[in-house]
Amino acid sequence: MIAYLKLVRWPNLIFICLTLLLIKFSFFEGFGAAITLNAFGYSLLTLATICIAASGYVINDIYDIQADKINKPEKLIVGNKISEKKANNLFIILNIIGVGLGFYLANLLEKPGFVAIFIFSSALLYLYASYLKQIPFLGNIIISFLVAFVVLLPAIFDLFPAISPQNKQIQSLLFSILIDYAVFAFLLNLLREMVKDQEDIKGDHNAGIQTLPIILGHKRTNKIIFALGILPVVAIIYYIYNYLFENTFLVIYTLTFILAPLLYFQVRIWEANKKSDYSHLSLVLKIILFFGLISIGFHQFLS
Repeated sequence: MIAYLKLVRWPNLIFICLTLLLIKFSFFEGFGAAITLNAFGYSLLTLATICIAASGYVINDIYDIQADKINKPEKLIVGNKISEKKANNLFIILNIIGVGLGFYLANLLEKPGFVAIFIFSSALLYLYASYLKQIPFLGNIIISFLVAFVVLLPAIFDLFPAISPQNKQIQSLLFSILIDYAVFAFLLNLLREMVKDQEDIKGDHNAGIQTLPIILGHKRTNKIIFALGILPVVAIIYYIYNYLFENTFLVIYTLTFILAPLLYFQVRIWEANKKSDYSHLSLVLKIILFFGLISIGFHQFLS
């Protein structure tokens, strides 16, 4: 059981669940948004999302067996603690549950076309693991887009169907705030995917996967990561100045848990060259993403 939990990255699944719950029960309710889904319907959305995400982790590990034997042999699960056949079966089961719940939810909302979101996400995760991740930079963009899209799911399933001429202004405002969070998640995850490519260069090279570090080398890739890292830094400073400046708590929170670690990352990535350096910086970005996304629950300080 522990091996299966590790395979589906249970801490990441809990983070996804927490983010979705904060959006629904803190952000939406705090601003009095018009919503479509009751607790049962939103539970279906959350569970479907978690199943699709879990299936993505499983299929990724299946296709990464050769690379992981070098990159992280001590953490190798598929082919070691769980057979490849059982992992494939789990991937299929999780997709059936995720897409099935998505189909039921879409029909519950009387918007059957919405099931395409779950089918598309599932297919894209498979394509990423089997092919797209081998294309330099494109794979990083695809997986980062999917991570960011999780933040937008409540807007699509809960806000959008409840829009009316009377509430259009507040619904649009909340939608735009979620887009800001999604862009933040995209940029942070894109940086982290590129850092992980630096960390996994030996195994990826052995598996024939062409990543930016393999093509350009560590130093050039570090400079590209640094340049991309300027975007979230500038965006956070802009956000503080234009939206948070009058709220002391949010300014201190953002400076301490988001901007300061980002600046630390920018300084460290410039000279990083060892696997341990990249492992550390990957963790830093994961922590920044965590503190950034849970801030969606601080609606009471913005009301």
